[in-house]
Amino acid sequence: MPDMTVSKFYEERKSEFELTLLNSEEGLKKQINNAELHRPGLALSGYFDRFPNKRTQAMGETEMSYIQKASSADAARIAKNLFARNIPMVLIAKGIVPPESFLAEANKAKTAVISSRLTTADLTHRMTIYLDMIFAQSIAVHGTLVDVYGVGLLYTGKSGVGKSEIALDLVERGHRLVADDVVKITSKTRDVIVGSGSDLLGHHMEVRGVGIIDIEALFGIRAIRMQKRVEVEVRLTLWSDTANYERLGLDEQRTQILGVSLPIVTVPISPGKNITVISEVIAMNHMLKVYGENSAEEFSRRLNERLTRQRLTKEYLESDYE
Repeated sequence: MPDMTVSKFYEERKSEFELTLLNSEEGLKKQINNAELHRPGLALSGYFDRFPNKRTQAMGETEMSYIQKASSADAARIAKNLFARNIPMVLIAKGIVPPESFLAEANKAKTAVISSRLTTADLTHRMTIYLDMIFAQSIAVHGTLVDVYGVGLLYTGKSGVGKSEIALDLVERGHRLVADDVVKITSKTRDVIVGSGSDLLGHHMEVRGVGIIDIEALFGIRAIRMQKRVEVEVRLTLWSDTANYERLGLDEQRTQILGVSLPIVTVPISPGKNITVISEVIAMNHMLKVYGENSAEEFSRRLNERLTRQRLTKEYLESDYE
């Protein structure tokens, strides 16, 4: 669980969200422990069954109109019932300021009430993206991520197997480095994970025998990407005469990262093998599969048709005695 406070949100997004704190700064100390927002329409009328009190409460013009039309006593009662649930904070759109009685109850509960000049739709949209980013599940993977023809290839394997050298060769051929050595992978949706580099390493790369190099400084801004969807894992291994490697591509192997299933291609490394070209083929072949074309399956289908045709022809000729 990330250490996320109302104060951190307020300071980080004050300018972008056009925020104004309407009451005491005591409420800024509260923790935000949920990535979702809630519009407390029914709660304002007194219905609190199944009320999601751990979510940030977002109010638009409709909710505020209801509160502002209430008497001072009713507004205080509404606020007291709401803030008694220990909510993280209240966000109000369109720069609307609630009645003083509402803010007084918020101060008693030490809960921040923050106004934004954004529209309700814009505020909830931006806030949802921000919270999803903060609370998204993520891991750090030892590997190298490269954008090859628009496909995110994640190279994994033992240290020294040649991941960085392959990435360097791909960059020289016009592809784009996302991260080397440490790849931070974040879950964005149920079936999408995105990789990025660490803040410390940036787009630096260690090349054994040369040292640390700066890819952006050497090859320019077009040689890097800040982040990229991870679509295929390329596992690099040293060649072994006893290992069984995929020959046809019919039996697609898959792996899981943060619950997302990805195709995995195991590529054996041997002297003279052009892994860079193989990487480009992996990327293009993946895109063909995305478009519904599987070369291995098509080859197998044509081969089976050919064999079936030959068998039927042979059987027919064996019965022809003329």
